[in-house]
Amino acid sequence: MTNIKKGDLVKILSGKDRSETGKVLKVNTKLNMATVEGRNIVFRHRKPKKGGEKGQKLRIPMPMRASRLMVVCPHCKKPARIGHVTDEKGMKRRVCKRCGKNI
Repeated sequence: MTNIKKGDLVKILSGKDRSETGKVLKVNTKLNMATVEGRNIVFRHRKPKKGGEKGQKLRIPMPMRASRLMVVCPHCKKPARIGHVTDEKGMKRRVCKRCGKNI
């Protein structure tokens, strides 16, 4: 299970995009991977399908392990670990371990 959700702002901890931040586009919880907007870009080459059409080099963001990502708290603007707290209504909330506010 991952603490990262779609739409979170994350900081990349390791790899070629180390210390960069980006928004999470997609999360695969079974594989524990997440795709970050504009990060971990690879090139895919597309062959021309029709006569007269040109081939293309497509830039595609690939998924990366969630263990390489850390959520940036929207309140304190720093990467932080995430805790889980049950509020008075019985809802489970994600909480920043640095400042203690809801994420």
